[in-house]
Amino acid sequence: MELSESVQRGLQSLADQSVFDHGSFQVLVDVSFRSLLSSHGDPTVLDQPEFNQIDQILLKQSHTAAVTFILEAVKQNADQSTISSSLEELTFSADRTEIFYSAYQKHKKDLERLLASIGRGLPHITDASWRLEYHMKNGQVDKVNDSFYLISLNTENEGSSEDINFTCTVEQLQDLVGKLKDAAKTMEKASQM
Repeated sequence: MELSESVQRGLQSLADQSVFDHGSFQVLVDVSFRSLLSSHGDPTVLDQPEFNQIDQILLKQSHTAAVTFILEAVKQNADQSTISSSLEELTFSADRTEIFYSAYQKHKKDLERLLASIGRGLPHITDASWRLEYHMKNGQVDKVNDSFYLISLNTENEGSSEDINFTCTVEQLQDLVGKLKDAAKTMEKASQM
């Protein structure tokens, strides 16, 4: 797994037995999984008695790194060998690697469900409607004589529908239509390859 330098530093601190003893290591691993699976952010998640002797900045960096590593492992559906080799490269002992992996196995299904529920699919446009409006005067009784379009896009995303409404001038609508035609041509070319 590719990890940023800050995540690697945080995990190396977590692996350091002089910073995190056996008890505080186990608690931080449990807290990291628990903070991902809780439905609301708990600001006191790191207020554990095992963390009293640890520098708070180092604690937060290690917690962030552990959470990032967990999410990346779940996202990539990492197996035991991948996790073990990644953690061993970051100077984790075999004992700490086993503790981490057993917690990962315990919570993996719940984390997969959590990530799947977030989704990243964009809504699909199912219908579009428009209406031409004309402003003759504004609130100060000045003549405006501007026309604009009210556009309504009906969208659907995973069974729920939503309307997206916006207004645009004639020039903006022409620009939008031109960009949509360009996108359609690009997709047509891509599908022919």
